[in-house]
Amino acid sequence: MPTMLVNNLQTNVHLLPAQRPTGETVVFIHGMGTDSLASFYLTLAPPVSAAGIDVVSYDLRGHGKTENPPSGYTIKDFVADLDDLLRQVAPGRRVHLVGNSFGGTLAYSYAWLYPERVRSIVCIESEPPTEEWARKMTEILDHAVSFLQKEESYEWIEAAYSAHHRRLARLAARRITSTTMAEEVPLGPLMTLDQVRSIDCPVLSLLGRDGYQADDLDALTSLLPKGERHVFDGQGHSVLVEQHRQVRELLLEWVARHAGS
Repeated sequence: MPTMLVNNLQTNVHLLPAQRPTGETVVFIHGMGTDSLASFYLTLAPPVSAAGIDVVSYDLRGHGKTENPPSGYTIKDFVADLDDLLRQVAPGRRVHLVGNSFGGTLAYSYAWLYPERVRSIVCIESEPPTEEWARKMTEILDHAVSFLQKEESYEWIEAAYSAHHRRLARLAARRITSTTMAEEVPLGPLMTLDQVRSIDCPVLSLLGRDGYQADDLDALTSLLPKGERHVFDGQGHSVLVEQHRQVRELLLEWVARHAGS
């Protein structure tokens, strides 16, 4: 996987060219904390490439093998990274943004700021960065920081999941506590509901029935001019990992339906 200078940061990027190109490009944007481009590489990237779609994956700033600056973690910073990356690897191309959790939040922000660059969005358990989102994120990050400061938390993670998850949690804790990530991410810039309504590209929202939007599964879709949703019964926030085969089929069908002429 090559390291590229993106927005003045050494960034881990993985490009997977289509085996039989259709001219479409999918950009995978992973979530925050323990996540990295590996979550897409191990689930969706190879079959999407095999279907004739160019694939771009990368580690967000402060994640995976990308540089970990002490500050610079507002949504504006993350979006600037994405824009510079696409100008380098997909110049002049309209892309399909696929974001998991926080990655979907970045996809919404990018589509709002650069509508001419986005053909469609697929967001997995994601919301745009509104005031309500910022409130939730502040609570989640505050809890995560408190939880990861206790040694017994890592024992619980290993017992409930695996030793690998324990290692990932320790890495995430070091990244969060050594940077301003937890403080800066909820600052936005935030979008108003009218700005969310202005996102005119097709958007597919993939939700767990018991996930972060369980209180109102239709609230987001109803705001978007071209919004659709698919709900996974019996699922929480881990839709990508636990339902990746069905997510893959929905994604391939979506890209085929919204491919350029």
